[in-house]
Amino acid sequence: MTIRVLLADDQALLRATFRILIDSSEDMDVVAEAADGRDAVELTRTHRPDIVLMDIRMPGTDGLAATAEICADPALRGTRVLILTTFETDEHVARALRIGASGFLGKDVTAEELLDGIRTVAAGDALLSAAATRSLITRFLDSPDPRASPVPPEDLAALTAREREVTALVADGKSDKEIAAELFLSPLTVRTHVQRAKTKLGARDRAQLVAHAYRSGLARPPR
Repeated sequence: MTIRVLLADDQALLRATFRILIDSSEDMDVVAEAADGRDAVELTRTHRPDIVLMDIRMPGTDGLAATAEICADPALRGTRVLILTTFETDEHVARALRIGASGFLGKDVTAEELLDGIRTVAAGDALLSAAATRSLITRFLDSPDPRASPVPPEDLAALTAREREVTALVADGKSDKEIAAELFLSPLTVRTHVQRAKTKLGARDRAQLVAHAYRSGLARPPR
């Protein structure tokens, strides 16, 4: 399947560069471009892309407000937001993850890293750049957003013991392969448990599953 991408960035030259790069890949196409957050939301509702490549800092409605609106719309559940930022340790990135973004990349990524990042998020996995993964997640979880709703006990109770165990390891940053080795399971079985946990908790991807794990107490930030 072709991954349909919407570009949201106020820099026309950067959008043009990304479009050339993405359109040159056989498995993805750019379906629209937005110069600000308001256009990004409206075009997302029109085109229903798989991925919105979203810049945080844009005039008018910024990338955070646009991300929040997209992720809160049930009709756009199939769309995932991948944040692009020049400031990988910016607290805005932590906010973006809280409101539903599936991950972020620095604007200095290589062409290969960008395309791989889009594929990763399109596949339903969370993506955090190597530069800030652990420190960002730790800060994000140590300073919970008071507006974020806790996971209802009845939803958590819906998870099987194995699903809880797998979810906790996902929150610890382990890959499916690492979890499989630790629990003596096949990677396919791990992916099945992850998918079932996401479905039961209403998590759109691994990033939200991680947030659920910490809000529910299944996992705790590293010290």
